[in-house]
Amino acid sequence: MKRATGVLLSVTSLPSPYGIGCFSKEAYDFVDWLVEARQTYWQILPLGPTAYGESGDSPYQAYSAFAGNPYLIDLTPFIEKGYLSKKDLSKRNMTRNASQVDYDKLHQYRYELLHIAYEKSQIHLDPDYQKFIKENAWWLDDYSLFMALHNFFKDVKWQDWPEDIRLRYAYSLDYYRKELYFDIEFQKFLQYHFFSQWHALKEYANKKGIQIVGDMPIYVSLDSADVWSHPELFQLNEDLSLKAMAGCPPDMFSETGQVWGNPLYNWDYHKQTNYQWWTSRVWSSFQMFDVCRIDHFRGFDEYYSIPAGEETAIHGHWEKGPSLELFQSIEKAIGKRHFMAEDLGFQSEGVRQLVKNSGYPNMKVFQFGFDPEDSGATNDYLPHNYHMNCWAYTGTHDNDTTIGWYKSLSKKEQALVLDYLGKTELADEEITWSMIRAIFQSHAIVTIVPMQDYLSLDSCARMNLPSTATGNWSWRMKKGSTTKKLAQQMKKLALIYGRANWN
Repeated sequence: MKRATGVLLSVTSLPSPYGIGCFSKEAYDFVDWLVEARQTYWQILPLGPTAYGESGDSPYQAYSAFAGNPYLIDLTPFIEKGYLSKKDLSKRNMTRNASQVDYDKLHQYRYELLHIAYEKSQIHLDPDYQKFIKENAWWLDDYSLFMALHNFFKDVKWQDWPEDIRLRYAYSLDYYRKELYFDIEFQKFLQYHFFSQWHALKEYANKKGIQIVGDMPIYVSLDSADVWSHPELFQLNEDLSLKAMAGCPPDMFSETGQVWGNPLYNWDYHKQTNYQWWTSRVWSSFQMFDVCRIDHFRGFDEYYSIPAGEETAIHGHWEKGPSLELFQSIEKAIGKRHFMAEDLGFQSEGVRQLVKNSGYPNMKVFQFGFDPEDSGATNDYLPHNYHMNCWAYTGTHDNDTTIGWYKSLSKKEQALVLDYLGKTELADEEITWSMIRAIFQSHAIVTIVPMQDYLSLDSCARMNLPSTATGNWSWRMKKGSTTKKLAQQMKKLALIYGRANWN
């Protein structure tokens, strides 16, 4: 791997005429713009099907670890084939606010439109579709039945379904497969089009020299096809209720920690199966991405266990994870792949050693580098301390934008930033570009900058505020933001610091 740079932008944040960024022409245009800016990487957020309601459509709380999000399907091909009409779309306006994803509108109308397209498509006659459902039956069958049941029970979580189907009695599975046949087929139709469109976009990006950096959440949602169909993989009681749940202890993001609510893995069982489920999950991820960012990497060394029913993470404790054995088993099964470890937050000696032993590059976030109690000589997040085997960021999807972050600092902290950058005063836009330049100058093998920072946006463009359930994941980039002038600015920096894509 050689010095390079890239942009962090969720697919959902792209402009499009359909209320959310998707695999439409705008995604291809964005790839072309990245090429013009001499970028190498497009880092995205997880692509799984998100749950409406309590989870706030978080991409880290998906209905499946293997399925794709139907919101991201481009509707244009359905219009061109006559499966949808302009009248169908005009009756279901999802574009009330072009700068924000309106999940209420999407939940109300997107599936109606997709169902109209499904009913007109005669998809069962398509040999490519038949090939897809056969090759992916190992996860697709359970997922499609799960989603059909979810709709049938009015989005009630599977833990509250009738006992016979909650516990997957054979006669009950047979009954619902027949009763919900057409909805099951609809779910398969959605996954076929999601993956067909995604692979076409990824292939286009790769041919242009753009690599896709995907994001694999460490945990799966409790209300997911994975937990319902394979409860033995998780720490559950006999009645399938949670024994304990995932989260993280109090830290810089929250004084009471974070309660994620995800089920924890039954690592003893995974070890007995030679980590088969994890191997399948990682293999599946690399069918979609070129580089895989492993979310919450420290959880594989030690994971934080919170008693079920707790409202805060204060009473949690650490337990030992599978450590390097898991990744050695995966590599033995599918070969060496390109991972990147998200090791942010408190770092124990154990997780430092795991990162070192794995050989995976880890993450450095410039915003974390300005602790008045931690000198520049020892702070790992300041660019002059970066080693080569790391990916450097101004911020991530969990951080405020650089301008928003800087404005939130105390005068003392702002002075530290200015001193580090060798300035006495900087305008908002200059703060962002000075920080970008600082990470570009570092030894980090790859630098990634959120699109919001390249656009010099304030806190209104923040993607996620940890420990809050609503108001996140909705920012969208305005049409026309990817200008030639901005591409030239990015290209110039990439060339100066040896990070330009020469493909």
